[in-house]
Amino acid sequence: MQEAIKATYVVLQKVLQKAEFWKMHAATILNERQQKMINRLFNGFTGKLTTTKWGKICKCSQDTALRDIQDLIKKNILHKDPSGGRSTNYELVEMPATNN
Repeated sequence: MQEAIKATYVVLQKVLQKAEFWKMHAATILNERQQKMINRLFNGFTGKLTTTKWGKICKCSQDTALRDIQDLIKKNILHKDPSGGRSTNYELVEMPATNN
């Protein structure tokens, strides 16, 4: 029972975080690919986000994926993963905690 409660709490936190994100960015202009990938990241994206994965999921070129990602970095929605490595990957910027 305790595990079920914990799992439910985690899911609820993710749902609330996603709702808060979209509330904060209601006026932010995003294209369909960006909206799709942001939702994927909130819904439990597996692995690291790269331009290659973005391109495959959104059916666009890596150049288009990079432009989409760079736009999200400028809008402080994504940032480069500081761990580095062979290929650059990106993650959502942590949102400030709210007192709701």
